[in-house]
Amino acid sequence: MTEQRSLGFDTMQIHAGTAPDPATGARQVPIYQSTSYVFKDADHAARLFGLEEVGYIYSRLTNPTVSALADRVAALEGGAGAICCSSGHAAQIMALFPLMGPGLNVVVSTRLYGGSVTQFSQTIKRFGWSARFVDFDDLDAIEAAVDGDTRAIFCESISNPGGYITDIPEVARLADRVGLPLIVDNTLATPYLCNPIAQGATLVVHSATKYLTGNGTITAGIVVDSGRFDWSASDKFPSLAAPEPAYHGLNFHEALGPMAFTFHSIAVGLRDLGMTLNPQAAHYALMGIETLSLRMARHVSNTEKVATWLEADPRIDRVTWAGLASSPWHHRVAKVTPKGAGALFTIGVKGGYEACVKLVDSLELFSHVANLGDTRSLIIHPASTTHRQLTVDQQMAAGAEPDLVRLSIGIEDPEDLIADLDRALDRATGA
Repeated sequence: MTEQRSLGFDTMQIHAGTAPDPATGARQVPIYQSTSYVFKDADHAARLFGLEEVGYIYSRLTNPTVSALADRVAALEGGAGAICCSSGHAAQIMALFPLMGPGLNVVVSTRLYGGSVTQFSQTIKRFGWSARFVDFDDLDAIEAAVDGDTRAIFCESISNPGGYITDIPEVARLADRVGLPLIVDNTLATPYLCNPIAQGATLVVHSATKYLTGNGTITAGIVVDSGRFDWSASDKFPSLAAPEPAYHGLNFHEALGPMAFTFHSIAVGLRDLGMTLNPQAAHYALMGIETLSLRMARHVSNTEKVATWLEADPRIDRVTWAGLASSPWHHRVAKVTPKGAGALFTIGVKGGYEACVKLVDSLELFSHVANLGDTRSLIIHPASTTHRQLTVDQQMAAGAEPDLVRLSIGIEDPEDLIADLDRALDRATGA
């Protein structure tokens, strides 16, 4: 008998989570633009609400188009289940929601997107939560920051804006030792370049706005659960491993095992927080993911050419892309992101802040926008935009110094990108 083989990544990005529509035979996933779904009878409705049967109730909770996206990304990440929501920031709150409570904290990396730094340092305080920021190169400091009220450890696989690579296997081993889930934001790497679950992460979050969709058309977030964490090993996670008062006393882990986190996020998180992804956005994301591996390979190839050219240019002070041999994080690429170091990095322009502004204003192919992960190449000055709300010390820790610009390299002809940068650097530096 022929053994069942697992599907390759390129096959899963097209087929995982989907099948021809049973009603019409439609091959592409339909957009199910419906708020609600007809129950077969009263018993069917009761089984759905009791989580005794999987199905559709109301589109704030689940929707067939959105579920197809969740299933596809879960398959690509190697997770047990996933939930989709309205943005990457929504995904971060959704990831923490079943774990946290007033007075509890999360230990997070200092190297995060500026909006995430603000979300963790300011916004979550309104829930009574707090965050402890630590340099994730210092494992002892991470462990020292953990106390009896810590409920998770959070980092980015590749950080925004500088492209720093976290040593996920080492951090995961530490998280396992202290009995906490590791949450990894895998937005910049995508499951094509990095698989955090295989490296020990419990949860993976994405801003699907970026590379997963890849064309700058939607905002979306995804949380993938590995299904491997033992929520019942301690009394730290009562929402998952004790009777949940928000869902008629159901013990989610006891009843649902590896799907406890996913079903709690749907039945309680999406129900009460309402961070719902609309089905049209899910459809765009599904179509984008079909070409994910092709795009990411080109993103990385282009980035290598552009970053190498920039590093050799006398008008540039420094280039932070981890794929360069000169990067202090270069040794982590083969271990953490074996197919490449991503396509986002920063450059220091000689001439400082004024030269950065002139460079941004002088480019023609690069678009000056507050986004990344597009097919188009993008540029922004983080210190005055995406990381503007941070203190100078926080900007420095995040890799967003005032004399840096952030580049998101697209899939255009790399020679055209280099020519555009060359012309703009002439204008910016007078060289």
